This record gives sequence, C-alpha cells and structure tokens, in this order.
Amino acid sequence: VIAVLNFTPVPRHNYRVGVPIEGFWREALNSDAQDYGGSGQGSLGGVEASPVSAHGHPYALNLTLPPLAAVFFKSQGQ
Repeated sequence: VIAVLNFTPVPRHNYRVGVPIEGFWREALNSDAQDYGGSGQGSLGGVEASPVSAHGHPYALNLTLPPLAAVFFKSQGQ
C-alpha cells in the first residue's frame, strides 16, 4: 500500500510516484471521492505501473492527485 497526499489547493496531473512492484495498482481510498463530498478527481479506479524508475524504485505510477486530498493505492500484483 502506498499513500500520496496533496496539501495544495491545485490538482496535480501526471504526478509520478515510484513503486517497487509492476502491474495494476488499485485506488483503495480517495478522500476527494464524491462519496465523501469531494470533487471526484483522482486516478479513477487505479493505474498500471510503467517500467520507468522513480524515487529509487524500478516502476512508476502516473497519478492524478486531487487538491487537498489523500489517495491510497494497493498493488494487485505479486
């Protein structure tokens, strides 16, 4: 599980985060989801890791980070 927080009032598109495992990463929780009264911005269900190294990891996720929100992703791979 990884947690990514955006403490700014601006959404961040194509925000790259390094991950250790390839495959699909499901968005487990998004504090900006409409269910919680948010705008519904985010990575809409999850993203596939790219074979691009980032932050010392061999794979990366390109995320949409909603403003003033926390998003949690869980690997569906290994």
